[in-house]
Amino acid sequence: MSKKKLRSQEWYGRTGKDGFIYRSWMKNQGLPHHLFEGEKPVIGICNTWSEFTPCNAHFKELAESLKQGIWEAGGFPLEFPVMSLGECSIKPTAMLFRNLASMDVEESIRANPMDGVVLMCGCDKTTPSLVMGAASVDLPTMVISGGPMLVGRFKGRKIGTSDIWRLAEDFKMGRISQEEMIEAEAAMSRSRGSCAPMGTASTMAAMVESLGLSLPDNATIPAADSRRKVLAHMTGIRIVEMVKEDMKMSKILTRKAFENSIMVNAALGGSTNFILHLTAIAKRIGVEIDLTDFDHFSAKIPLIANVQPSGDYWVEDLFYAGGLPAVMREIESALHRDEITANGKTIGENISKAECYDRELIGTMEKPIKPDSGIAVLKGNLCPNGAVIKPSAATPSLLTHTGKAVVFETIDDFKAKVDDPNLDVDENSVLVLKNVGPKGYPGMPEVGNMTLPKKILEKGIKDMVRISDGRMSGTGFGTVVLHVSPESAIGGPLALVQDGDMIELNVPNRTLNLLISDEEFEKRKAAFKPLELPYDRGYVNLFLDRVNQAHDGVDFDFLQGSSGSEVKRDSH
Repeated sequence: MSKKKLRSQEWYGRTGKDGFIYRSWMKNQGLPHHLFEGEKPVIGICNTWSEFTPCNAHFKELAESLKQGIWEAGGFPLEFPVMSLGECSIKPTAMLFRNLASMDVEESIRANPMDGVVLMCGCDKTTPSLVMGAASVDLPTMVISGGPMLVGRFKGRKIGTSDIWRLAEDFKMGRISQEEMIEAEAAMSRSRGSCAPMGTASTMAAMVESLGLSLPDNATIPAADSRRKVLAHMTGIRIVEMVKEDMKMSKILTRKAFENSIMVNAALGGSTNFILHLTAIAKRIGVEIDLTDFDHFSAKIPLIANVQPSGDYWVEDLFYAGGLPAVMREIESALHRDEITANGKTIGENISKAECYDRELIGTMEKPIKPDSGIAVLKGNLCPNGAVIKPSAATPSLLTHTGKAVVFETIDDFKAKVDDPNLDVDENSVLVLKNVGPKGYPGMPEVGNMTLPKKILEKGIKDMVRISDGRMSGTGFGTVVLHVSPESAIGGPLALVQDGDMIELNVPNRTLNLLISDEEFEKRKAAFKPLELPYDRGYVNLFLDRVNQAHDGVDFDFLQGSSGSEVKRDSH
């Protein structure tokens, strides 16, 4: 066990004026002097609690369990807040502020006297922003997620966030009333925690578990289950041990760990947002991955977890069936089993005794829930830097499709025209939404799974091919092409599509093409004029200046790569 001087002693171990200042004001919280003498590692608890982030609203209580474990192991817990991103409240989109939150986390960890840190994550963007920020500092780090909410009940059936899209269509068609919608709101969100299906929040929780940054079962224990508190307590014990072992994030986040996480996401039918966030984390820690890796490693893995939106059940049900360890054991032959994880054991050791208790929920490699899963990466003249689609959530018959483009230049144009009875659209058309990418919206919102035109819904049609440079909620579904790169706002090929153009989607061949001549393509390109973006100050202006495109993770170009934990100058 390392006898290395604790990082916190660069603050609290000083004599004279500097030591006095660093310690004295801390003591007004009733902290005795011996806590500052260097025998107890200082563990920062990075908390994204906020009443504007309801998925994380139970984090004050969860933090107390975490602190109990830290105290028990001989550590010294100090909790601090960082920017919290509530997916359901923030306008124009939480994704716009992911990088800002990551900067808050990075600078808070580096600037303060902590030896290790536990990241308290839940709602969609809180996980990647915290992990990105911590990766840039590279201290011993663990994640404790908030857990999924309990499955909702409405009129005798189970519901969760994926049902929002179905309820919205029913409301549009007059099949349910506003009063019933209000009743469904409360019925769906009946407990603490994040979305009940395998949306982005649970996908992110599975991401950190498969990367090795959390204890086993972090991804699926329901938020309301007492075992979530036990997991927090045990996380508190383990982070103190990690500090003593000097087990930094960079020892866990290897190239093979990222490959494991891609394969696990495929087995789960996880959110397409996974691509953006994992790419950004990898670039922060100095691991090179690109879109081809997501396609290559996903292609090996069928859908193993029967969880919405790709399947039929819920994350709560998945926990009772054996959780993520049971899913990982089914794809064990494909995983890098020797990768070390935060608990000091390898992936192989962590899943060696995992059992499946319900074959309705967890399939096998030989008998999967669906043969196709993961992420398919498309290339073509419409997306030279790539686009993505989730085959397991799509309509199989539409995965090879050629149709006439129906173009919406902006989200406002879409909202104004989509239900117009005179809209020139049929079920074979391809809906195209422009200017919803990183710069164009700004922030790349979750509007890619466009609601179908009313005249199409009236025919009983449930799905169409939809293409945009935006994102889709992890709870969404359909034959939806996302993350088209480069985006239309900067003159990407999507900007050149016109009403009536023929578009060819071929997911088996991984292609997406606009069927116009090269001459016409160049003519349109020369005539392109970008939209004027009405932002000239503050953070949004910084975002527009320095954000990367979707295929690079939508991070800031100046944040890629680690900058370490050292602070060379004192504050007094």
